[in-house]
Amino acid sequence: MKFVHRLAYYLFGLLLGGMFLVFFFQKKKTEFCYMPNCRVLKDLRSKPISYSKEAEAKFNEKWVTIEDVKNCLEHGDVDFDNSNKPYENGKLYIIEGKNTKNEDITVEMVNYSERVMLKDIKKQ
Repeated sequence: MKFVHRLAYYLFGLLLGGMFLVFFFQKKKTEFCYMPNCRVLKDLRSKPISYSKEAEAKFNEKWVTIEDVKNCLEHGDVDFDNSNKPYENGKLYIIEGKNTKNEDITVEMVNYSERVMLKDIKKQ
């Protein structure tokens, strides 16, 4: 069999396999989450959140809401230079994002084994 025919069979099989995988993974609603930023944010989103007194005070100031924090956990960037440091039997993570007014905010979260605590929220 000529090389061109083998290449055509290979590409046809690759196309069918790719279509099968796309169809299969769309039904499962899976997501590609292998990068460090994505893995940290997914881990923080998967646990119940508690709020510190500082965070509740910032919510009472009305310039930031819980939706802003959830948006940062969905689309924010983890500052790995200042994150993943031990803090009260957990690890401190600094997440940079934006609030609904498109202002830059920094969210500090402590990741414990079974829960997450929102430590503080700051404007940049």
